[in-house]
Amino acid sequence: MKLQKTNLLLLFTLCLFSTQAAAPVRITQSLDFGWKFHLGDVDGAASASYQDSHWRTVNLPHDFQIEQPWVAPAADEKADNDDPAANIKSRLSSRAFKEMGRGWYRLHLTPADSLKGKRLLIDFGGIMYVGDVYLNGELVGKTDYGYVGFEVNVTDKLRFGQDNVLAVMADTREPFNSRWYTGGGLFRSVKLVATDRNVFFARHPLYITTRDNRYVTVSAEVVTKGRDKRMPLSLRITGPDGNVVYEGKHTVVRSTPTRFVEQQLPEIEISNPQIWDIDTPNLYTVEATLYNEKGEAVDEVKDRFGLRTVEIGPNFGLKLNGRKVLLQGYANHHSLGALGAAAYPRAIEKRIQLMKDFGLNHIRTSHNPYSREFIELCDQYGILVVDELYDKWTRQHTGGRVAFEELWQNDVPEWVKRDRNSPSVIAWSLGNELQQDPNMPYNDFGVTMYRLMRPLIQRYDSTRQVTVAMHPRYRNWQTDSLPCELAKVTDFQAYNYRYMYFPGDGRRFPWMTFYQSEASISAMGQNFFEMDLDKVMGLAYWGAIDYLGESQGWPAKGWAQGVFDIALNPKPKAYYMRSFFKSDEPVVHIGIIDRKGDIMWNGVQTGNDGMSDHWNRADGSKQDIVVFTNADEVELLLNGRSLGTKQNPVDNPKMRNQLHWDKVEYQPGRLVAIARTNGKEVARHQIETTTEAVKLTVSADFPMHTSRLSPLWQADGMDLQHVTITAVDKKGRCVQTTDEEVTFSVDGDAQIVGVINGDINSNELTTSPNGECREATRRLFNGNCTVILRSTRQPGTVTLTATAPGMKPVKLKLSTN
Repeated sequence: MKLQKTNLLLLFTLCLFSTQAAAPVRITQSLDFGWKFHLGDVDGAASASYQDSHWRTVNLPHDFQIEQPWVAPAADEKADNDDPAANIKSRLSSRAFKEMGRGWYRLHLTPADSLKGKRLLIDFGGIMYVGDVYLNGELVGKTDYGYVGFEVNVTDKLRFGQDNVLAVMADTREPFNSRWYTGGGLFRSVKLVATDRNVFFARHPLYITTRDNRYVTVSAEVVTKGRDKRMPLSLRITGPDGNVVYEGKHTVVRSTPTRFVEQQLPEIEISNPQIWDIDTPNLYTVEATLYNEKGEAVDEVKDRFGLRTVEIGPNFGLKLNGRKVLLQGYANHHSLGALGAAAYPRAIEKRIQLMKDFGLNHIRTSHNPYSREFIELCDQYGILVVDELYDKWTRQHTGGRVAFEELWQNDVPEWVKRDRNSPSVIAWSLGNELQQDPNMPYNDFGVTMYRLMRPLIQRYDSTRQVTVAMHPRYRNWQTDSLPCELAKVTDFQAYNYRYMYFPGDGRRFPWMTFYQSEASISAMGQNFFEMDLDKVMGLAYWGAIDYLGESQGWPAKGWAQGVFDIALNPKPKAYYMRSFFKSDEPVVHIGIIDRKGDIMWNGVQTGNDGMSDHWNRADGSKQDIVVFTNADEVELLLNGRSLGTKQNPVDNPKMRNQLHWDKVEYQPGRLVAIARTNGKEVARHQIETTTEAVKLTVSADFPMHTSRLSPLWQADGMDLQHVTITAVDKKGRCVQTTDEEVTFSVDGDAQIVGVINGDINSNELTTSPNGECREATRRLFNGNCTVILRSTRQPGTVTLTATAPGMKPVKLKLSTN
């Protein structure tokens, strides 16, 4: 089989390389390529003898849910009126109108003889939503909560010299339910890891702590299954510039009969330390090599860390490196637009870059651990993370296959140990909005459960505070006058939306420190400026990016109240957020209010005014205009005629940084907003009436946009290019009102993995039902759409062609490196 040969070649190439250089003592091999996939249940699919040649070949990460058709509400689910919120309780509205299901994956492996005598592990980043792992028909592992990674020991189970079949069943069906779109399948990476059999590092073995931004302490966890009692360990630390700042030898001593040794090594002082901060995310690397008593190197691991301090307290909120920092962030689910839940690092990086550009410095991983690659990218870009483990602590909300009480003892250590060395992680969050569910363990809305889980966190990381995001007034937030008991025992107080309780609760309980763990975009600005910014930690805007699932009514396939659409295009209100998140940068932006938003969600006003920023309107119509700015004043001009100058009402938290001109009579031409501070122009924004679209233009991530850490498109089979197609008129202006269908075709060393535009109501699929493809279509929305290309593992050239009726086509040539 071709698949067998591919995997054999990979392992053989790795071993061949090892004979030409120093043999690696730990081998890590990607298993992301060449899986066979079948949607639905299959008898005998776990068996090594099952014939899978007719199954589709897929590469990881893979989300089988995103490939499924949309399922409109059934007739008995539809409302009798035109209220879009009336369809909110459709069976699949929370799950992006995608049918739940089961998927099977099979990978053929023929291990190289050089791996004989090694300890062999299969490392899963996660399986969505629950999953079972089989090797040659034998159940060898499983996950009951797919957001948390795990490993399977296959040391004595892989058969050398013959074909092995690794089979994985992933299930998202009832009762394995969720309140949002989870995706389904092998949505993160899978790796084969080989180490010494007798002496090796444990899973996530290094614990790196720092003191005073200069001193470093490394603890290591080692397993010995032989007679070794004194095991040398060498440490090497390199700085952000790659230069070695420390090298030393230590000894791990097994002083008890236990085979598991956890040892703290002597503190190390770093000369000329480079601090990790939001704008200077300097990272150091620890490389640890373990030896047996004979002096033979038997295992090696490495991890990165940053020199930084975090303080949380009631008088200042949050300090990073002794400096007051305000969390300016967002909280979203883990899905990635057109790609569903497939955790492509480049797709994650693109979001982080966008958020950083608009002044955000913080992400809350609601309501589950994101991929390890996400955390590493936050380390690299200087993003502050509140790392969250669960939603509500019930079986329904944590996988559904086993009781919650059977999960947390294993989930907490895996989650904490995976992320504890990352400087971006500033706090742990154990759950979300427990007060909305009466079925919490021990019937005290989470207090006892929190007191059980927090010590386990502290066992593996004593450097960070622990919280739970909550509605702080039990179930009756409208009448209860005191915060719930859980709010009184968490290390800091994470309130969803109820920032108005901060002053009163702070007076009653002066030791409390407040964080607005979810903030409504509908109340954006007001919920920022009305906080005491000198004392609070900050906030995270819920759903700042539109996402799949939690639809507020068909045909919307998900949440549509963000300030960025699902294709990552900024809506006008994104510039409102930018105006106070980047207060030192002059901002002005025009928005035309197309419709008023008045949707309630879980007792919170979430409806957002629908806005656009083009000037192609109906003749004689009246337009309500808002201008977002952080300048002192704005003058609005229509075709050179002043519509008046308005002052920024900086003393009014509800209206600050937004100026309104109502019922402006539309005239074709040019609408200009001129922002002035101290009487001088500091910024301007203009929108113009365009003519018909005559051609397509193209913009790619890179090399056009070189702000990412690696400016080249990598030929690693994993890297992505997001290519945006825009329809323009003869003057090169974007024509937002055109919606023609664009046809994409790609030649060369890349495949299409997704197509998207900003219309969350669209019934077009974002991926091909058959996975990666060479051709795809997508309609323009607001004048643009995006195609996402995945590189192959063969460096070469890629040609993308985009065509649309009545417009000059465009062709883009790229190369992978």
